[in-house]
Amino acid sequence: MPAFFIVLAILVLLIAAFPVGAVLGLLGFGLDEMFTHGRLARAIGNIYWEKSADFLLLSAPLFIMLGEIMLRAGLARKMYNAVAQWLTWLPGGLMHANIGTCALFAATSGSSVATCATIGVAAYPEIERHKYNERLFMGSIAAGGTLGILIPPSVNLILYGVITETSIPELYMAGIIPGLLLAGIFMAVILLTCLFKREWGGNRVETSWKSRFATLPDLIGPIALFVSVVGSIYIGIATPTEAAAIGVVVALILAKLYGSLSMEMVAEAALGTMKTTGLIMFIILAALFLNFIFAFMGITQAILDYIAALGLTPVETVLIIVAFYLVLGMFMETLSMMLTTMPIVFPIIAELGEPAFTGVWFGILITILMEAGLITPPIGLNLYVAHGIRKRGGKFADVAIGALPFLVPMLLMVFLLIAFPSIATWLPDLIYR
Repeated sequence: MPAFFIVLAILVLLIAAFPVGAVLGLLGFGLDEMFTHGRLARAIGNIYWEKSADFLLLSAPLFIMLGEIMLRAGLARKMYNAVAQWLTWLPGGLMHANIGTCALFAATSGSSVATCATIGVAAYPEIERHKYNERLFMGSIAAGGTLGILIPPSVNLILYGVITETSIPELYMAGIIPGLLLAGIFMAVILLTCLFKREWGGNRVETSWKSRFATLPDLIGPIALFVSVVGSIYIGIATPTEAAAIGVVVALILAKLYGSLSMEMVAEAALGTMKTTGLIMFIILAALFLNFIFAFMGITQAILDYIAALGLTPVETVLIIVAFYLVLGMFMETLSMMLTTMPIVFPIIAELGEPAFTGVWFGILITILMEAGLITPPIGLNLYVAHGIRKRGGKFADVAIGALPFLVPMLLMVFLLIAFPSIATWLPDLIYR
């Protein structure tokens, strides 16, 4: 019963448009005052100091800074043109380039919103130029952008790892195969749709092998950035935090090579980093205090006991959690959703007793569910970002409808991960076991 009122309180405050960090903080202090007369609040200084001084958490603002620099470095247009040269022969043409470039940019950014915005600005003019179906084209940008939080480096996976004490290198390794598989399924959706509705695929873009090979140098930058960040982690020469710092340096070098490095650009990137980091840290610290309250009051254990009393199998429990997140994703911003619910949901997964359902596996599963939330109306952030790119205007519903076909691959990926957890765990097990 206490769990019901806690969830109800969170939902009421969120519906009232309270900031998520304030909701969690109010709930934590409210429960503390109600049950211990404010005694637990005295520990807040130690909790915040211990967590905010975590060296691993420093990687989050560094990866955010990396994405901010890449967003302003002018990399997207060259990358998009290069990928387009290699994928436009497929039915659907440049929509495949939308997905391919989003996957490539995701390997340098770590943010879905930044990926969607950057690639969207580069791709949008092609709709009118080549007569694409605008709904499907914008839907492919919104869906492709979601790959930013799954393909490493990913800020969301870092925060998940910090909260659940799960290995971030393993999480990064686990995200590669599902990320590439999901990108491939997105492209399959475009391919099948444009085979049945050929007029939606736009005019064919003519190219040549000479043009294709001429664009290969434009792919060297993002590949070098991915190798320097992710590669330095896996060969053991850098921690995730050190790798993030390496990534920022490489991003600055690339910005210089592309002629976009300036004090103004660096200042804008730094300001964007501080704003995003401040927002995220406020939510994280509020969530940590609320988790401390839950643990002290025994709420988490009570929920675990209630779940155990239902007699559900591990798969049935996971399916209920999936349904919960699919509904929650319609009404709540994805990162806030993860930070708010993880203190309650993760212990449930840990207590299932299913060896295949590990913390690494669940990190990838929850990330894909967050991706679905990014393109699920009415709150899907990527839908608003993609809609904001449209210079000719139009209805928001057009982008939402165009993104709906891409929800199917996400749900398919979720069920595949439940049926075959090794899709996520095989690569990290191969490297680290």
